[in-house]
Amino acid sequence: MSEQTIIRETFEKGKGVFRLKPVFVPRRFGRAGRRLRLHPDDYYALGTKRGSIKERWFSSVIAAMNGPLASPDEGMSRVAADEEGTRTFLLRDAVLELGAALIGPKLHAQYGMWPMYAKFFDFRTPLFHHLHLDEAASALVGRAGKPEAYYFPPQLNSHLGSFPVTYFGYDPDVTREQVRERLLAFECGDNRITELSRAYRIELGTGWYTPPGVVHAPGSVLTYEPQWNSDVNSVHENIVADEVYPYEFLVENCPEERKYDIDYIMSLLDWEKNVDPHYKRHYFRPPIVCPHSDERHTEKWIAYGNDYFGAKELTVHPGQTVTVRDEAAYGCIVVQGHGGFGGFTAESAGMLRFGAMSADEFFVSEEAAKAGILVRNDSRWEPLVMLKHFGPNHPQMPKSTAP
Repeated sequence: MSEQTIIRETFEKGKGVFRLKPVFVPRRFGRAGRRLRLHPDDYYALGTKRGSIKERWFSSVIAAMNGPLASPDEGMSRVAADEEGTRTFLLRDAVLELGAALIGPKLHAQYGMWPMYAKFFDFRTPLFHHLHLDEAASALVGRAGKPEAYYFPPQLNSHLGSFPVTYFGYDPDVTREQVRERLLAFECGDNRITELSRAYRIELGTGWYTPPGVVHAPGSVLTYEPQWNSDVNSVHENIVADEVYPYEFLVENCPEERKYDIDYIMSLLDWEKNVDPHYKRHYFRPPIVCPHSDERHTEKWIAYGNDYFGAKELTVHPGQTVTVRDEAAYGCIVVQGHGGFGGFTAESAGMLRFGAMSADEFFVSEEAAKAGILVRNDSRWEPLVMLKHFGPNHPQMPKSTAP
């Protein structure tokens, strides 16, 4: 049987809903937060040279930019074609085969592919101060720009790590020359560049939007990150939690001839956004309750106010069943409770083995989303909670922050 036939049969059997297999991604830097619900023995499942596993990716059609030891499909989501997940195919291949029937005619016409992904980002220590490149700078190295959003789910944050504070941008009084001097000192000693930044204590149940070109140093809280289909950055901080980062981290997404051009490196900054005196007003994202919420369920927008992606948190209260409708395709991850999702069993993960199947991640076609997914909470006591990530075409996504 051809893969095309398997894709179409799986799509029809799930009535427009795919069940996805967990995808865990190692990183060679930082320390694992160990909140991904992965078995303790599996954090080095790909070997110590790859570093510990610190991320789980959702609805991904792109590979992680993870060095020469990574497999070509690392980070890419796979659809389970059978109950045990022993037979799978790439979500990317399903989009190529099904096209508008899966992601909807608007996204397919505009992008030809599912344009975003989401992940859990899980570091015990803070991450380096870095920025993501915009579309123009990314195009010079054959990649796409990367805006991203953050949401801090309480269900996965019983422990907040060593530094639950995130830096964004630079203080409004900081000058370009001050930043330039710190970057020129990247190989000379600790450049302590976050001394020029602004820090915000992380509030669980809230989030932020981070445009390309804005430096940020995420804190040590497990973070749900909807983002554009890219994995490009420039690291401005050279020593974090006693870990030293090489110069290549600063320039790995610069054209070869510009890697020692400080003016080019500085040009990757969106200076006005970095020194915005009202940064929190413009980019903080408190949850917005959807008007269709009722005594059976509550739905909130948790990522919104941008042109790239959105996300919701759906809570179905104990013992309740609801039909949930959306006007766009989406991926989702169950973070609490158990019950049903369409024709599938749905349950949050307690402890997963690397490479094993789960019942907590799905991808919903646009037609199935519009028709409505029956979501059932089988618990008498616990809510059933899931996070849902969309592309830029959900018509109900708020365009600005809550008043």
